[in-house]
This record gives sequence, C-alpha cells and structure tokens, in this order.
Amino acid sequence: MTAQPWRRVLVEPARPDRVRTAARAHWWAVATVCVGAFMGQLDASIVTVALPSMQRELGAGVGELEWVSLSYLVVLIGLVAAAGRLSDVLGRKLLYTYGFVVFTFASLGCGLASSLGVLIAMRVVQAVGAAMLQANSVALIRTSVSARSLHRAIGVQGAAQALGLALGPAVGGLLVDVAGWRWVFLVNLPAGVLGVVAAVLLLPRTRARAARRRFDVAGLALLLPTTTALLLACSALARGASATEVAVLGGLGLAGLAAFVAVERRQDAPLVHLELFAERGFRSGLATAALGYLVLFGVLFVTPLFLEATWRMSAGRAGLLLMVLPAALALAAPVSARLTRRAGAAAVTTGGLVLSAVGLLALVPGAHYRYAVAGLLALVGLGMGLFTPANNASVAAAGRPEQAGLVSGLLNMTRGLGTALGVAVAAAAWALAAGHGSAVTATASTHGFRVTVLALGVLALVGAAVALGRGPGRPARLTG
Repeated sequence: MTAQPWRRVLVEPARPDRVRTAARAHWWAVATVCVGAFMGQLDASIVTVALPSMQRELGAGVGELEWVSLSYLVVLIGLVAAAGRLSDVLGRKLLYTYGFVVFTFASLGCGLASSLGVLIAMRVVQAVGAAMLQANSVALIRTSVSARSLHRAIGVQGAAQALGLALGPAVGGLLVDVAGWRWVFLVNLPAGVLGVVAAVLLLPRTRARAARRRFDVAGLALLLPTTTALLLACSALARGASATEVAVLGGLGLAGLAAFVAVERRQDAPLVHLELFAERGFRSGLATAALGYLVLFGVLFVTPLFLEATWRMSAGRAGLLLMVLPAALALAAPVSARLTRRAGAAAVTTGGLVLSAVGLLALVPGAHYRYAVAGLLALVGLGMGLFTPANNASVAAAGRPEQAGLVSGLLNMTRGLGTALGVAVAAAAWALAAGHGSAVTATASTHGFRVTVLALGVLALVGAAVALGRGPGRPARLTG
C-alpha cells in the first residue's frame, strides 16, 4: 500500500467525462499541443536577443556564450528520438505532461542563474523537458484526431509554431529592455503552468503502446555523441573555423551514424526501427523536412545581417520586417490541409518548396528594394507554410499507432539538425561572400545576401525534386 502513491506518478490521468465526451474534445487536445509548440519556437527565437545582455552581466566570452544556445540544441536533438521511444511504451500524455513540468522548472532555474555555468546547466535540463514535449507533439495530434483531420490539425500546430517564431525577437527585445534578460526565461512560467493543467485535463490517455522491452542503451550511447559531433561541425562551419576542424567533426558524426545503424540492425528492441526507412515516403519526408528547415532558418539568420549592414536598420526594425516571413507561414499553414486533401501531399510539398525557391531566387535581383524584399520574404513564408504541415502530416502517418512517439521524435530530430545546418550554411555563404569582419560594407553585405539566398533557393529546388518523387507511399510495417 505504501508504494501506491509512487505508482500514481507513472499513470496517465483520465480526462474528465465532460471533456472526453465533448464533440470538440479532439480540438482541445490539439490546442494543448499548440501551447507547447508555441513555447518551443518562442524560446528558440527569444534567447538570441538576450545574449548580449547575458554576456555583459555574467562576464562571459563569445565562445562561452555560444553554449547557452548550443548546449540546448545538442541535448534536445540527441534525446528527442529516445523520448519518443519511451513515450510509446510509458504513455505519450505522461511524458508530454512531465515535459512541461521539467521545462517550466528549468526555465525558473535559468531565470535565477547566478553564473554562466549554472545557466548552461539549466539549459541542459530545459532541453530534456523540450525533448519530452517535442517527441510527443505530432504523436498526440495523430492519436487524437481522425485521419481526415490530421493535415488540418498539423496545419494549426504549424501556425502556432510560426507565431512563436515571429513573436520571439519582438517579445524578447521588449523584455530585455524593460525587465532584463532573466525574464526571457521567466516568461515561460505562466505558459508552463497553463500547459501542465491543460495536458492533464484535455489530452487523451495513450491507447496503443509499444511492448515493454529492455531499453536500447547502446543505441542512445551512440546517438548522443553522433548528433553532438554533427551539431559541432555545423557550429564550426558557421563561425568560420578551419576546414580541418569542420572535416574532423563531420567525419566523427558520419562515423558515429554508421556505427549507430550497425548497432540498431542487431537490436531486438532498437531505439530507432530502421524498417521505417524502407518506406520511400518516410525517407523523402525526413529529407525534405531537413532541407525545408535548413532553408527557413538560413533565411531567418542571414536577413537581419543584411538589413542592419546594408540599410542600417536597428535590430528592432529589422525584426519587425523579418516578421513578415513567419506571419505568412502562419497564414498559409491552415490552408495547406485543404490543398493536401484535394491534390495530395506530394503536390503540396513540391509546390510549397518551389514557391519558396521562387521567392529566394527573386531576392537576388530584388535585394536593392525594401518593399520587394518584404514581399519576397512573405512569398518564402507562404511556400514554407504550405510545405511544412503537409510534409509533417505525411511523415506522422508512417508506422503503427504504437510507434507514433518514435516517428514524432525522428521528425523533430531532423528538424533540429536542419535548423542547425541552415544557420551553418547561411553563415558560411555570408562569410565567403561578405567577409568575416564585424564591419561589413553595404556593398559586401548585399553581395553576401545575394549569394546566400541563391544557395538557399537552389537547396529549396533540390527539396522540391525529392518531394516530387516521394510517391503516395504506405505506412511501414514494424515489428516489436
């Protein structure tokens, strides 16, 4: 009897009957997931604005300060697939709810951090909570709504993510100016409390679970250093490190990936079911997801550099102009569902990437005109808003229902790697064309911007070609 209270913390609480039997109960579950989606993207974009203030108050160097963001990314990407696998066994509602708890308490720790070391440690804990949230976001939507409503629901989630991404710089700048950098983290507290309450009351319990088997410790032990090496290679490329450093880190990451695949093939209960990748639609969906997020975050990285160096805009004004991209993404995301039902995922994902590519390539001659830049950035956002929900929904439909957490985790791991690679590619292209110095001339800035958006436009077309060949596909059949 004394052990009973401890068992309760590992049991998913049932929704109240009034919620469970409500006609729109599935949309309340989607709304709950949107809280986490909004928080995740807001936190990803809001922290960068506060880095200069952190540096001054904590007395940190630029190299040390980089780990405020990098430590979060390393842990998030390294753990999100494992969190998805665990949620398939223990319950997706359970891990999602505890993800909110961990993320919220870690945000409090970040806000109260007395030194850079404490702040980085709390960012690591925060990333653990974020991995638990992200690994289950798409999975909870898939298991809460009907197949007919899946694209629409993921479109709504995409709009919530875009809104968080758009508001991050503006909200972050305001908080830093008015209250200081600590409130960039403390602002998560009320949203976290809301998320925990909503998750308990509005999310359905897990119906289809994977069998309980011995956890794949060997796979996780290989996956963490592999993703870390790949992220460090991206970071080295972005900061203009030597070719040797980039090659060594990239080589270690690729070698780790090969070892991970070899180990997973021999596991009875692998961390990642490689059978999923036998399905062409799943493979191409992850590949285009990586390319899509590479393009999106590459543009978001390079545009403020261009606006501030060429047009001498303040950071605030540059952030406001840049908001047209995620705002357009948010507007297009719900429309993507209707188009996908009519034309199919392959057509919508291909069309969305082509539209983004057109906007990017048109920015090459249009870089001299402010209104043209704003309009073309909106075109890029519209394309990404059409592409992302359609692609995410087609990937989310792969595998059996009891594998939904794993699929969601792999999708989010791919998104994180694509994001990091996008910043790295954009930074490298900018540096090669405009120079590494902090005092870049307007002419060099314009040249750097043109070269970067040209490269991103070509990569968007590559993604469109991959999406075009994805085929209708069928869910992969998994064992275990």
